[in-house]
Amino acid sequence: MIRPLAASFALCLAAPFAPLAAQIPPPEESGGESAGETSISTAMEAAGNGIVAVLRGERPAEEVFAPSFLAVVPEAQLQAMMQQLTSQFGALHGLEAATGTGDGGGVIALRFEKAIARGPVQLDAEGQVAGMRLNQFDPIDDGADKILADLAAFPGRTGVYYASLDGDGGDGDDPILTADADRQFAIGSTFKLYVLSALAHQVASGERSWDEVVRLDIRSLPSGISQDWPQGAPVTLHTLATLMISISDNTATDQLIAIVGRDAIAEELRASGHSAPDGTLPLLNTLELFGLKGDLQHGLAYAAAGEEEQARMLDAFSTEIAGDPDRIIKPTFTRPTAIDSLEWFASGRDLASLMQRIVALEDPTARRIMAINPALPEGQRADWQYIGYKGGSEPGVLNLTWLLQDKAEHWRILTLSWNNPDAPVDASALELIAQRILALDDAGLALARRTP
Repeated sequence: MIRPLAASFALCLAAPFAPLAAQIPPPEESGGESAGETSISTAMEAAGNGIVAVLRGERPAEEVFAPSFLAVVPEAQLQAMMQQLTSQFGALHGLEAATGTGDGGGVIALRFEKAIARGPVQLDAEGQVAGMRLNQFDPIDDGADKILADLAAFPGRTGVYYASLDGDGGDGDDPILTADADRQFAIGSTFKLYVLSALAHQVASGERSWDEVVRLDIRSLPSGISQDWPQGAPVTLHTLATLMISISDNTATDQLIAIVGRDAIAEELRASGHSAPDGTLPLLNTLELFGLKGDLQHGLAYAAAGEEEQARMLDAFSTEIAGDPDRIIKPTFTRPTAIDSLEWFASGRDLASLMQRIVALEDPTARRIMAINPALPEGQRADWQYIGYKGGSEPGVLNLTWLLQDKAEHWRILTLSWNNPDAPVDASALELIAQRILALDDAGLALARRTP
């Protein structure tokens, strides 16, 4: 159901890459080339021009890309990728630069109307493209208004909240960029941040410790790995929290919900200032959500019930399935399923308030766990002293949330949500929006708001 997201537009790693330069140096800064270096760069330039021709539909893909690449990324997928890029960055004008790094490796830059797309390329012995990954996008003449307009054009409902956390969690400060920041969105696995915060506050109070060992006796469905571990395996709370956040392990999450307690997590929602906790409470664990969506008649009856009746129904359902995935009807998750009623919900401002509580923790352990998977390209990681991340997704639901600290030690949150009850959403599209926001400096982020 729910998996971590990489905030880059990865096309393919059909072949291993040699070490690559992080950025393409401007031509005037490059030194003189030897004959060998010239040959390498010439081959990379030819490949880059070939890639442009394929993406424009001017050459067949098999003339430029190796069979091993096309076996993983067929031409139709390349064209779908191209449509996604042009929808955000405009027409592809051509090859901006190409640099060879030896052993068939290199870096190319493609100029679109609104951005320069950069990334590594690997050539095989015949000079065909065996690997390509566009993972850095430098906007050209971009701005908050353009980004918000592109976000608003997505089908369904979208929201973004980019704000300082140095005040009272974002509510008391003017946000840097915002759209529908007070709307409740389904957030998928991002709800696990509430579990992490509740656990961290129990550790802070002395009720728990990160090195406390428990027995693994609850299971859920993937994502994750701990569902395959032996029953009764000893694990620390730190290990469970790390799995829950870094790889969105659902079994680790449900184990922690049982240990921390639903009531404590519900109190964390309220303590963080969640504006509509009744939409998420009583708190479902991941297996219960799977089960209610798999047996949709039961699930919709649960969603329509009042809070007291929901608590009774959930208690009975939890007892019935007893943490065993074989006791539920497994959902197919090929289409959005009851995302407006059977989910975990939060607004952008709600998540900002939660991040403020995590920032305020004296013990940095929770923040260190969030930083294991920063979900940003290397080029953008260098702009920040700290990057923590959690996202959530299922068909029709996507949330991306970053906790950021700049070099001046100021804290920020960037959180984006996209819900579409009618069709699955495209993770790459929202990830590109996030990259565009973070690529803008403060001068380019004029205050922009859009009301619901």
